[in-house]
Amino acid sequence: MGWGAWLREQVYPRSGFKRATRYVVYRMRRLPDQPHRVARGVFAGFFIGFLPLPGLQFLAAWGAARLVRGNVLAALLGTFNTNPVTTPFFAVLAMTLGHWIMGIEAPLNAHYIGRAFADAGHDLWFNILAMFGPQKTQWDGLIQFWHEIYVPYLIGALGPAVVISTIAYYLTIPLVEAYQKARAATAHERAERRKKMRAKLAEAAAKLKLRSEKGGEDSDDSPGTP
Repeated sequence: MGWGAWLREQVYPRSGFKRATRYVVYRMRRLPDQPHRVARGVFAGFFIGFLPLPGLQFLAAWGAARLVRGNVLAALLGTFNTNPVTTPFFAVLAMTLGHWIMGIEAPLNAHYIGRAFADAGHDLWFNILAMFGPQKTQWDGLIQFWHEIYVPYLIGALGPAVVISTIAYYLTIPLVEAYQKARAATAHERAERRKKMRAKLAEAAAKLKLRSEKGGEDSDDSPGTP
């Protein structure tokens, strides 16, 4: 798979987000760990997934899972709660709360957000080039982005992240317990069926051996035998 196909798959999987979500839930339920450890991992992954940590979510989820003594794989899977479909809605919610908490009065619309990203990206690229030339660095766009976009996003995301992650924690425990019990029952039934099958095979083999032995005795006692 080329880089273009890989990037397209990350933005919109060919199987669709519904199937991808089912796969993540399926993998979480099958994790070979205690339900409470899996739930703590889910909590850590969900919480980190809601925070604006581009490129660092997996590392942060790993650290959070270790901190709360949760399942690391569950935490990594939990970060998929944010994706190109859910992130824009949560981002607007988080920034709205952040602006309200910090008392920032700004027109929080697509034009304002897009312009802030564009100015920050321009300053970042300009400053990289300035490292190899005589130009002086520019920080106005980056500073505005930090104070009006990133920090409000981070502060506004904390509350909803805790609430949603806590809900996910309490939902995960009974789901994993139910799945593990069902899986154990299925494994027990299979073991019992194999046990009965082995018993039947052993009984059939014993009967076959007995018939063979009787057949041998009958041939020895037949008339004309010296």
